Amino acid sequence: MELARAIEDAFKRMANYPLWEVGLELLVIGLVVWAILRFIEGTRAAGVMKGLVAVLLIGLAGRLLLSLVGRQEAFERLGYLLDRAGVVVAIGLVVVFQPELRRALTRLGEAPIFRSTPGEIARVIDAVVEACAYFQKAKFGALIVMERQTALGGLAEGGTRIGAEVSPRLLQSLFFPGTALHDLAVIIKGPIVHAAGVQLPLASAADMQDPSFGARHRAAVGISRECDALVVVVSEESGSIRIAERGKLTDPMTPEELRRALQVGLTREPLSRPASAEEARGDLASTPREVSRDG
Repeated sequence: MELARAIEDAFKRMANYPLWEVGLELLVIGLVVWAILRFIEGTRAAGVMKGLVAVLLIGLAGRLLLSLVGRQEAFERLGYLLDRAGVVVAIGLVVVFQPELRRALTRLGEAPIFRSTPGEIARVIDAVVEACAYFQKAKFGALIVMERQTALGGLAEGGTRIGAEVSPRLLQSLFFPGTALHDLAVIIKGPIVHAAGVQLPLASAADMQDPSFGARHRAAVGISRECDALVVVVSEESGSIRIAERGKLTDPMTPEELRRALQVGLTREPLSRPASAEEARGDLASTPREVSRDG
């Protein structure tokens, strides 16, 4: 049969290739597939990808079934449709994955404009933790975006430039109720509060782990899906502190758990002592569990 002959010919051609070349090609293909799966993890594109794989498998099975008939002229119309389906799938991919493609190009085109020293990172973490502990007690809402590898300069264009060194009092002033900038986000670049009053893209209700979350939490999830930033959000209703990363929200945290999570997220270095079971909840390397209801 034609399919059997094609497979046999493919194996014969592969026998003529150097083994190291075949292994290198397979490794590159595997890395590309892993990078794509890692990029779309936790996004709506992951569900679409599963459906696409199912469609491709059905198409391959149909093509195989037609080839088993053994006659070139059998089921010509079905064969024609299956052969042209790839073009339709390619166009559909561009439409369906348009947000993901835009995000990928944005990440490739941007580079960090500032790299913090360990001392600066420690001061930023202290300032954010102290401010969030204050927000938690006073039940003041806050949304703090901490830049990592992906530059956020374009996002901050619609906000108010600050350009001041991060400090607890500055953050407390920016998010104090009634001030002009308290409802939107603050962007921190290195040790500097780069901008305040920044409007962030909102995640859709379907993307939220809990549908009761409000606009502040939706904004935290939305921006964390668009870039690699670490986003700290404090609920105005309950005072709970959470971190959003890669489109996921953690469980509520204590200030000490927040400190540990920021240290791991900003430095990727372990603590000097082992973490307790309670502190482990703040480790961003773990997969977030189901969140409790938080208005």
